[in-house]
Amino acid sequence: MVALADYPRIAAGKVRQLHAVDDEHLLLVASDRISAYDHVLATPIPDKGRVLTAMSVYWFDLLADLVPNHLVAADDPRIPDEVRGRALLVRRLAMMPVECVARGYLTGSGLADYRSTGAVCGVRLPDGLVEASQLPEPIFTPATKAELGEHDENVSYAEVEGEVGPARAAELRDLTLQVYRRAAEHARGRGVILADTKLEFGATADGTAVLGDEVLTPDSSRFWPLEGYRPGQVQPSFDKQYVRDWLTSAESGWERAGNAPPPDLPEHVVRATRDRYVEAYERITGLRFADWIAPRGG
Repeated sequence: MVALADYPRIAAGKVRQLHAVDDEHLLLVASDRISAYDHVLATPIPDKGRVLTAMSVYWFDLLADLVPNHLVAADDPRIPDEVRGRALLVRRLAMMPVECVARGYLTGSGLADYRSTGAVCGVRLPDGLVEASQLPEPIFTPATKAELGEHDENVSYAEVEGEVGPARAAELRDLTLQVYRRAAEHARGRGVILADTKLEFGATADGTAVLGDEVLTPDSSRFWPLEGYRPGQVQPSFDKQYVRDWLTSAESGWERAGNAPPPDLPEHVVRATRDRYVEAYERITGLRFADWIAPRGG
């Protein structure tokens, strides 16, 4: 029986680990870790890794006619029992050195850029936009890939052209916006706004662009309930915003600007955060999370 320790670990991020299976395949393992404000918190969120994995599988299938993806299998003898349900067997790719971000609404770092420059990643936007404003049309706002513990930095389209060449940059922009539009339309039909999303692409040996990593999960996207949406205010969300809000509350007692790591999360925050992740999956997919691949082993 194969064990995770049989596969050399070749990379690890805040939430995921990447293991080598053979010359053509990798194992992408999602943990229950959660990060906020550039810290990986000590308290895990139960089932978070399984939700991220299940959500990615759903979207890879839904988007397969738009762009090929790296998924080989979510349930396969090569996936160790100990990570079954939160690991994907995927194809090896040469990953692009760009985070491909699509925004349909103004919030987060995009809002900060807009307030200071009137633009996001060099894309001029109309005057008078506020927190959570819907943009006239979705925009491509790429970013650099940051090292662990560092911020991704928004970059201009010209910088992407400098990294990967004009033809590839145009392809990445067009694919990103196609994926966003398809996903946003689907989510809206389920009562959810897809405010923005971050995608990663790789290339096969023949140069074909392939969607990789995770896709359209609550970790890589902002999902807001359509009901009650009001521009001009921070929207409730189906992601780790609940954790961020608690960390910056008086209850946590944590000083974000200080040197101390964030405190352990209390049970009520853990439970509420898990519920949000599960609700995002069930709303968007129409499936029961309880029916997702059952874990085995330790």
